[in-house]
Parts: sequence; C-alpha cells; structure tokens
Amino acid sequence: MSYTIAIVGRPNVGKSTLFNRLIGNRQSIVDNSSGVTRDRLYGDSHWNGKIFNVIDTGGFVPNSADVFEAAIREQVIIAIEEASSIIFMTDVTTGITDLDESVARLLRRTSKPVFVVVNKVDNSNRMYMANEFYSLGFENTFFLSSITGSGTGDLLDAMVEHIPAAVEEEAPEIPKIAIVGQPNVGKSTLINALVGVERNIVTPIAGTTRDSIHTHYQLYNKNFYLIDTAGIRKKAKVHENLEFYSVLRAVKAIEEADVCLLVIDATLGIEAQDISIFRLIEKRKKGVVILVNKWDLIEKDTHTAKEYTEKIQRKIAPFSDVPILFVSALEKQRIFKSIEIALEIQEKRQQKIATSTLNEIMLKVIEAYRPPAVRGRYMQIKYVTQLPVYTPTFAFFCNYPQHLKQPYKHYLENQMRKHFDFTGVPVTIYFRKK
Repeated sequence: MSYTIAIVGRPNVGKSTLFNRLIGNRQSIVDNSSGVTRDRLYGDSHWNGKIFNVIDTGGFVPNSADVFEAAIREQVIIAIEEASSIIFMTDVTTGITDLDESVARLLRRTSKPVFVVVNKVDNSNRMYMANEFYSLGFENTFFLSSITGSGTGDLLDAMVEHIPAAVEEEAPEIPKIAIVGQPNVGKSTLINALVGVERNIVTPIAGTTRDSIHTHYQLYNKNFYLIDTAGIRKKAKVHENLEFYSVLRAVKAIEEADVCLLVIDATLGIEAQDISIFRLIEKRKKGVVILVNKWDLIEKDTHTAKEYTEKIQRKIAPFSDVPILFVSALEKQRIFKSIEIALEIQEKRQQKIATSTLNEIMLKVIEAYRPPAVRGRYMQIKYVTQLPVYTPTFAFFCNYPQHLKQPYKHYLENQMRKHFDFTGVPVTIYFRKK
C-alpha cells in the first residue's frame, strides 16, 4: 500500500497552497469557490527517490462561514486513522489559536509522525514570531512559506526519512478487480449480484459504502478478489469530512487493483466525474472495463448501444481501446461477462513480448509511416524492447528522442494495440537515445 501524507489544520492557513507545491501542479487553482473537482485534493509527489501520496483536507469544514471545533476534530481523527504521517499546518500571522491547540491535543496522542508547519514565514520578523510554535511540543517543527517555497526542502527531507524504500513489484498471485464509480450508480448491487449474497448494504442513498470491501471469489475456475469502493463524487456535493476519506480509500483501492470496473449510470450518461475517475485509473496503469449500468431503464433501438459506445469513446480519447459493456446489475444482465473480460485484461497486462517479435513487427510499422523530420533532422527508430516492469512498457531507441511528438507516440501505441491486443490495458511508451 502506498505511503500517504495528509495535510490538516484550521481553514485559511495555506494547506492547499502547500499541497499544490508538493505535487508540483502549478495549474491547480487555490480559491474558496465551490465546484472544484476532487482530483486536486489528492496527488502524487516524490522526493529523493521516494514516492508518496499527498492529501489536502482544505475546504472540508461544514458551513465554512462558521468554524466549528467539532468539525476540525472529526477531520483530524480521520486523518490520524487513514494517513501514514501528518502535516499540521499553522499560520505565523495569527499565532497559536484555540483551534490550533485543539488539533495539537489530538495529534499528541498518535504514534504516527507529525510535522508542524508554520506557514507564511517570509521575513526575519516572522521568523522570530514563529518560535512561539515550539511551545506546541512537537519535535518536527518547520518554518516555511508555501507561496514562495522557502523551507519546503527541509520539510520534505524530514518526511521522506519515514518512507520505506520501494520494493520490487511482484505479480500478484490472485488478481484484484476493483468496482469503482460515482455514488449511486449501482456498485454494491453489482457486487451482490456477482457474489449471490447481500454482502454489502444496498440503499438508494448515495454514499452508503464507507470502506473498500474485499470479497474472495471464484469464477471459470479462477480465483480473484472483488473490491467494492465508496463512490467518488464532486467536492461541491460533499457535506461531511468522512466522505472525503471514503474517496481516499477508493483511490487506494484503484492503486491496489489490477483491473477496474468503472460503473457509470446509463440514465445519466458519461459525466465529467466519470472521466476523472477513468483518467485516475489510466494514470495508475490499471486495466479497465467500462460498465454502463441500469441499461434496462433505457429506451433503445438497434443503434442505441452503438451510438452510446461512440460517445463514450470520444470522451475518453485518446485511450479509447476499452471494452464497454451494457449491463443491468438488478437484472443480472451481462455482469458475469464483465468479470470474464476483466480476467482476460489482467492476462494481457502480464504478457511479455519477445524482443525479436517486437522488432519484426514494429520496425515494419515504422517503415510504413516514418516519424516526421524536425528542423531538417531525419528521425530514425532502430530498435524496440519491452521493459522489465509489471505493466506493458516499451522503449523505442532512436537518434533524437526529445523531438518525437505526441501524435507519433499515439500512432505507435495504436499499432501496438492492433498487433498485440492490449484492449483495456494502458500502454506506456518511452523514447530513448540509441
């Protein structure tokens, strides 16, 4: 399981600004407006060769016009429970407030690493003022400015000391299939239909499933795990802190899974948040099957499924080589077919292609459509090999790797899919100097 650092603290101390700096996303917008999707609230970061997740808890205080100590308390308790270590964010310009003291009392009880960050320390006078925060009693206290970035290097150095070194990823003995999607699309109904028992509580109220639930299952003489997750929804619709950490659990489930069944609601169509979840699965290099659930509720003719499929493919492009199944969890229509396809995708993720076979096919493909010249430089790709990692990753060796453009990369990926059947599997391509 990945290492997770949660940023906690009262409102308006700069948590989101620090989050943006840690994940290196300069495009994230820091403001108080509603409707910002949850994607910006969790992200990947790396420092000194260590990779970790960062979680921003900012903006999850109910009725943010009024600061309720109980709401902050709940948020911190969940962070202590879910995160591997915690950044406790404070503000030098206000000094230590009663709410800061309340958070500190909770954090003193945990055995997990806690890093006190005194923010907005950007001049010598504020550096002197920041000494007050040593009185909170935490060993790891850092002065920084999240806007300018000063002091963040020391913080990161201290944090990554607690992150264990990455171990070589091994192929799992039993495949894990995660069922993910927005709330109320029928995920728990689907898993109940697959398992044949009321394994999970099913209600029409969105957000019933709080934890990721693993179910050991056997089908077609193959063993695998089904992972049911909490629904992922937009920030604007979230009214309680607990649900934010349900999203964290869902993200962890995607990371842990081999293949994800992305469930969407046929009556609503594929929405922006569905695409965000799809991109998260793609970024994590997991296999994916899209299940259009509640298909029994749709009025249809002979062209409905085809038109629906084409619409989804347009929205998820360029990675559109994905199985799309029209199912009804309630009527048990095609639900077992989805598992069969998911297991096939997992086998495709694990396939190893001989270097001789790769070069025999792909060099002909390259010869048929050569990469365009850049500034008069003739581009040549001489050799291709599969890299020894768990997900399908290929290196193309060429004379000017830095000049090969994204459209040609998409062309090579599409040809790989055509010749080696990587449907539903993200493929990674690198260009390297020969």
